[in-house]
Amino acid sequence: MSQENSVEALLEEARLNASIPPPSERQRLREAANLSRAQVAAAVGVGRTTVANWETGHSDPTPPGRLPYLKLLKGLAEIYPATSAPAAATETTADPAPEAAPVPPAFVAAPETLRGPNGRAIEGDPGPCIRCGVETTYQSTDGRPLHSGALCQPAGPAAPQTAPAAASPTAAPAPAAAPAALAPVSPTPSPMYNRPERRARSAARAQADTNLLISRAVQEEAERAGGDEEAALKALIKRAIPDVMHLFNETRATARYDYTAYPALPDILKKPSKKDPDQIWEARPRFHHPGYSLRAPGDIKVTALDVNAAYLSALKCWLPIGKLEHSTGSDGVEPKRSGVHLITPAEWTHAHLPDPIGDRDEPGALWVTNSTLRLLQRLAGPKYGLTDAPVIHESWTSGATENFLDALRKLLSAARDEAIENRDTLTLEYVKAMYSKFISTMGESIHNREMVRPDWMHIIHSQAYANLWGKAYKASQAGLDVVAMMGTDELHLTGDWRQVFPEGRGVAQMKIKHGDAKASGEYTVGKVTS
Repeated sequence: MSQENSVEALLEEARLNASIPPPSERQRLREAANLSRAQVAAAVGVGRTTVANWETGHSDPTPPGRLPYLKLLKGLAEIYPATSAPAAATETTADPAPEAAPVPPAFVAAPETLRGPNGRAIEGDPGPCIRCGVETTYQSTDGRPLHSGALCQPAGPAAPQTAPAAASPTAAPAPAAAPAALAPVSPTPSPMYNRPERRARSAARAQADTNLLISRAVQEEAERAGGDEEAALKALIKRAIPDVMHLFNETRATARYDYTAYPALPDILKKPSKKDPDQIWEARPRFHHPGYSLRAPGDIKVTALDVNAAYLSALKCWLPIGKLEHSTGSDGVEPKRSGVHLITPAEWTHAHLPDPIGDRDEPGALWVTNSTLRLLQRLAGPKYGLTDAPVIHESWTSGATENFLDALRKLLSAARDEAIENRDTLTLEYVKAMYSKFISTMGESIHNREMVRPDWMHIIHSQAYANLWGKAYKASQAGLDVVAMMGTDELHLTGDWRQVFPEGRGVAQMKIKHGDAKASGEYTVGKVTS
C-alpha cells in the first residue's frame, strides 16, 4: 500500500470513529434495512451476541469487527437517514418563525425501546408502531408504540399522524397543508382491550412477523438455487438451527422467566463417550398386542395412523429452567418442579395397552424424565387406577414452567398450517427441520452452541411418547384395539378410528400412515388363539 493510500485509510477510519452512532441508532439502521443480527454478524465477522451487545450499549465495537461495522452503519445511514419531528403547530403571527436548522443525514439517535431492569422489552397498550405502522404492544421510552428488535417489519407507508391546531376565533386561516409528517407529535389514543384480547392480538402480530421471517428465508434460498427446489431445501435445512434459535430468542423478548442455557450437569446427563448415550430412559415403545398376529388367519382390518408433528406438540411440557438440584426420596417431586428421577416402576399388567415405561431388557430402577414420571403418577391416580405409583429414589430437578417453549410452538404450528394450506412443501419441510433440529441439538451437540440442555431434550422426547400413550388409551376407551404402537408417532388401531380422532394434516389431527412396509396404511390381521 502506498503512503498516500495509508494516510487516506487512516483518515477514513478517523471519520468513521468520529461519527459512530449511539446504540439505539445502530439498531434502528439495521432494522430499517430489514437485516437480522445474524446477517450483520456474518458480514462483519463477529458473533450474533456481539452485535446485540453493540446495539444495547453493553459494549462498544472493537477490532477486528469495528471498522467493517462502522462502514456498514455509514452506508445504511446514507440510505436510511433519520428524520426529526416537525415543530408543533402555533397561531399565525406577523413575523414567520425562523426556519429550523436541517437535521444532518448522519447517525441521529432514534426512539429507543422501553426496557425493564433485566433488559427485556416492556409491553403496554397496543398502537401503530412509529417506525413501520404495524400495530404493536411494545413501547418506546417516551411512551409511543414501537416494535422491539427484529419484529419491526415494513408493511407499507404508515398512516400519517399530525397534531391538530388549536381552535381560535381570531386566528388567521390555516396555511395549505404541509407534507405528511414522518414522525407523530403525539400518539393517537389506543383502544382498550382486556387481557385475553391483548394476548390474542399480540399472538396474531407475532405470527405475522414470524411468517414474514420464514417466507423471506424460503424466498432467499429458492432464488439462490435458481428454482432448484432440492438445492433450496438442502440450504434451508442447513440454516434451520441458527434460524430457529433466532426465532426462539425473539419469543424470549418479553418472557417472564430467565433460564440457564449452560447449567452444571449431573453425571447421569453426561455421555460417557461420543458414541454412548447418557443414562436417561426416554420410554420409547415397540408395542404389539399379543392377541393379534399377521401370521394368524383372519380379516380384521387395522389402520396404521401417523401423529402429525409429534415433537412440535411435545414442546408444551414442564421444563426445568434453572440449575438442577439433587434430592432424595420424593422431596424434589413437586407440581412446579421438573427434571430427571431415579425410580422403580410398578409392574404393568395390562396386555392390551402399551407399558407406559416402554420395552425394557432388565427390570429394576432406572432414570426417567419428569414427563414419564407424571404419566405414571396419573395412571396410578383415581381417574385411571391402572397401576401402582412408582417408588422415587432420588431426583435432579429445578423450578419449572409448562409454557417456556409454548410461544415458539404456537408460531411454528401456525407457520406449518399455513404451508399445508398453500401446498408449500418447501416451507413445510423447512419448518419441520427447525423444530426437529431445535430439539435434537439442545443436548450435547456441536451444531448448536447456544444451549446445552440434554434434560430438556429427553423431557420433550418423553412427552411425545406420553402424548401418544394418551391417544392409545383414548382409542381403547372408545372400543378400538391398539394392535401396535411404535416410537412417538405411530399408532395401529382396529375399527373406525375416525369416530375418535379428526383426520387431516393439522397438529391436532391424525392421518393414515404411508410409505412404510404397509404402503396402503391398512392391512388385516388374525386373532391369536391360545
